[in-house]
Amino acid sequence: MQQQQPVEEALRQYAAWGAEKKARDIAALKLSELTLICDYFLLMTAANNRNAQAICDYIVEQAKAAGQPPLRIEGYRDARWILLDFGSVIIHIFIEEERQFYSLERLWSDAPLQKFN
Repeated sequence: MQQQQPVEEALRQYAAWGAEKKARDIAALKLSELTLICDYFLLMTAANNRNAQAICDYIVEQAKAAGQPPLRIEGYRDARWILLDFGSVIIHIFIEEERQFYSLERLWSDAPLQKFN
């Protein structure tokens, strides 16, 4: 197994992998000062369910190749809100309706927000 990379570097890499598969509105919430759950939530929006699964598949494939597979994957079958748990970073891949409905940016509004383009 390869050495663990710094969390900020991993965060940027996950965001880049999502963007490669057409994820949009990619943003990170820094939670390390607010909760013990994880250091960051990385949020991204998919065009539809198939796109959400493609984004998930690609991130998992790239992370496994880098020796850092996710600890857990939730929501893949329905693909409306897929969660990839990498320990320090939890990735949320939403379709638009789910992202607006759950509005994690609003729920965690005390967390610093970093946008990726």
